[in-house]
Amino acid sequence: MQNRLTHVDNTFINFRNYEYQDSRSPAFRWVDVKRLRLPAESLGDTQLLAELIGHEQFRDDYAGGGVLPEGIRHGPYWVRAVTPDAYQPLDHRESDRILRTWANQFEDVPVDLATDLQREVFDRLASAEPIYYLSELGDEAIHDWGGVHSEFHEFVLIDRARGLITLLVAADD
Repeated sequence: MQNRLTHVDNTFINFRNYEYQDSRSPAFRWVDVKRLRLPAESLGDTQLLAELIGHEQFRDDYAGGGVLPEGIRHGPYWVRAVTPDAYQPLDHRESDRILRTWANQFEDVPVDLATDLQREVFDRLASAEPIYYLSELGDEAIHDWGGVHSEFHEFVLIDRARGLITLLVAADD
């Protein structure tokens, strides 16, 4: 079956590329933003989540392997374990809180990083309706080396006004 989402582009923000006040601050954190164009026909949220899960851009282990069209891993999870039901709706306020707490957990991020995060992450959160958050899937869903991320936050942002669905992953490794 042909996937109805079209990959538009990616943005990768690596915290190591920014200078922190405290050189001891863990900088093995990053945000990966994948944008896909919504299909012309109107689909419900569950259908859009299923299309996203079925898209090759979803097959990314986020551990250096990149997107593998036939990949069997998604972040710390087996792809087969991720279903539309695994995503819970989340409001803007809670989404923003989760990401800001994660980003600033050791110290406030540098100004230039904060600017990039605002543009690529927080502005997208603000314009999305709805926002979905990937729930913890349990130990049986974690793939053979899925414990490499100390934190893994995944959001799906649906912006019908702009015709985009965004897969936003923020993690530590």
